Amino acid sequence: MMDDVHYMRQALLEAQKAAERGEIPVGAVIVCKDRIIARSHNLTETLTDVTAHAEMQAITAAAGTLGGKYLNECTLYVTVEPCVMCAGAISWSQIGRLVFGALDEKKGYMRYAPEALHPKTTVTTGILAEECATLMKTFFLAKRR
Repeated sequence: MMDDVHYMRQALLEAQKAAERGEIPVGAVIVCKDRIIARSHNLTETLTDVTAHAEMQAITAAAGTLGGKYLNECTLYVTVEPCVMCAGAISWSQIGRLVFGALDEKKGYMRYAPEALHPKTTVTTGILAEECATLMKTFFLAKRR
């Protein structure tokens, strides 16, 4: 649990970077053998690419670092529940473990495709959920002003 909190704080730092760039504040880190091998945040506005979600960026970076497409020995920490697109990528990369903070009741994969992840991927939810949700709420409140 302490490791999960530590790595989720790292993902929150990435989410804060996204917010500072005007991006939806979602951050991700991928850990392999107790080492962060990829960090990322949403870049959809920056890259004008709807697929440039934090998870997608992290998966690409981690695969490059490891030199292979399968991440079954890795854990993905992400501040918000992945969408269906990201859940598909998580499945294809065979990530061993997914840890996320806040639920995404509108766009999260659990609502639309609860079986989307690879069958061997384990999931832990709610790590620093309140902090993750508050960052999102604060961002969208500021956008509406």
